[in-house]
Amino acid sequence: MKLLTQKNPIIRFLYPRLGKLHQHSPKPFVIPKSYYRPKPLSLFPKISIVTPSFNQGIFLEKTILSVVQQKYPDIEFIIQDGESKDNSVEVIKKYQDRLNFWESKKDNGQSHAINLGFTHSSGDIMAYLNSDDLLLPGTLNYVAHYFETHPDVDVVYGHRIVIDENNFEVGRWILPPHSNEMLDWIDFVPQETLFWRRKIWNKAGGFIDENFQFAMDWDLLLRFKNAGANFARLPRFLGAFRVHSLQKTSSQMNETGFKEMTALRLRSHNRVVSQSEIKRKMIPYFLKHIVYHKLHRLKNIFITNKI
Repeated sequence: MKLLTQKNPIIRFLYPRLGKLHQHSPKPFVIPKSYYRPKPLSLFPKISIVTPSFNQGIFLEKTILSVVQQKYPDIEFIIQDGESKDNSVEVIKKYQDRLNFWESKKDNGQSHAINLGFTHSSGDIMAYLNSDDLLLPGTLNYVAHYFETHPDVDVVYGHRIVIDENNFEVGRWILPPHSNEMLDWIDFVPQETLFWRRKIWNKAGGFIDENFQFAMDWDLLLRFKNAGANFARLPRFLGAFRVHSLQKTSSQMNETGFKEMTALRLRSHNRVVSQSEIKRKMIPYFLKHIVYHKLHRLKNIFITNKI
């Protein structure tokens, strides 16, 4: 299929980008000025962000700066390091005055580290940001404004920029509006763009399931859904997901990740579902994605100052 998309311009034009990380050669991405203009807020709810950290010192400073430079007045920023052996602790200490809490101690993996971090949090809005990913400028203000003007919404997420280890863009995920039905089959929600209200977190159990190494965010989303959460996909890029050689390997993902996703589908459908059925169920969502992706491309062509 990859060869076909390279040779056939029509197939290449219509081919979905969701799930694809390396979509094009690296290029700079420019943040539009509008992202830096804050939206009016009557209140500034505290936003708690936990960053689980382990041996990602080469990227950690960029992650920290993407949070502390948000220009949002009430950020509760927590870093939970798992006794990193690289320069992560030195990087954290450099910014410890901007952190509400941090510690470096042995944990039982990423999910456990996130849970440890959230025990020190008290914000009305919650999120976690991995130590190699980024928030885009203005994200916290935009999210807080949306929650304020949409009191019925419990969980939000947005579009994703994919970046490489040198901070160059290599892809974009343009998502169609949220679909609870699709969430039972597959998870395309960009984790670094995900924010939720504490009340739905508590209603869904108030924890990240530590039995999951890869699909912990999908498990959380399904528990939010089962707790009656209202979701909204916001029409904006909120974060950047980094692809690099230090990530969990594709072989680990193919082994452990596949098992975890199979377990979640079994829980959702009370039966084993085939890969062909999953692909059929994805077709309507992918068609919507293609439409939204092409509309985004057209907007970038004809409207300036757009990301």
